[in-house]
Amino acid sequence: MKAIEAEFVKGFVRMCSDGWEQGWHERNGGNLSYRIKDEEIQSVKDDLKYDAPWQDIGTSVPQLAKEYFLVTGSGKFMRNVPLDPAANICIVELDDKGEKFRIVWGLVNGGRPTSELPTHLMNHEVKKLASNGKHRVIYHAHCTNLIALTFVLPLKDEVFTRELWESATECPVVFPAGVGVVEWMVPGGREIAVATSRLMKKYDVAVWAHHGLFCSGEDFDITFGLMHTVEKAAEILVKVLSIRPDKLQTIEPDGFRQLAKDFKVTLPEEFLYNK
Repeated sequence: MKAIEAEFVKGFVRMCSDGWEQGWHERNGGNLSYRIKDEEIQSVKDDLKYDAPWQDIGTSVPQLAKEYFLVTGSGKFMRNVPLDPAANICIVELDDKGEKFRIVWGLVNGGRPTSELPTHLMNHEVKKLASNGKHRVIYHAHCTNLIALTFVLPLKDEVFTRELWESATECPVVFPAGVGVVEWMVPGGREIAVATSRLMKKYDVAVWAHHGLFCSGEDFDITFGLMHTVEKAAEILVKVLSIRPDKLQTIEPDGFRQLAKDFKVTLPEEFLYNK
């Protein structure tokens, strides 16, 4: 099978398009990666080429050794992915130590995987271990309302989690573990990769201050839905704060406890503090 015809590639392309349509990917902003299943890579093996040189990842991810990833290209525009996937995304293979990669499909006009590949792979490794292999998607986008909140809310996990939970009832059900917050750092480097991977041991969502969101999930639908839910809650909160600086009513801690009981989720008490 041609890679372009594979369902996992089609799902990846659709997610890139959906993110663009939401307005989260100005110019070449944002990136996406998917840890490919063994049976999926076998289905496209005749379309893969192994003559590209090995390149340093910039970090070591031994738990991902010999795995394959579908990733967006560095400097590529999300809006162009559906028009020409083979020119804008690629499949990379990792070596037997998890220290090097090579392109085996895609980026036909040249280029490299996303500059944040080290961050993606470090977090894929963390989430693979934390989820017993279930998590396969890492997604980074520049969500407008969420970014706006990083200028006015304290950059603390408990504050962002509680404010987002209060903004829409489904939020504590969709991300019951809460969200983590990374203070501003230069993107694409090892420092932000380490800081994010530390948070992702506990959360599926990391807020990058003044930059965007970083989410992990089992598949494209779940991960996109997670990003969408967080950003919609942020939009609601931005509108509320624009109307007045305080809330006349909101969901109280006991309300969250009842919600958790009815929906059979565990909500950490650290986020259910009295204001």
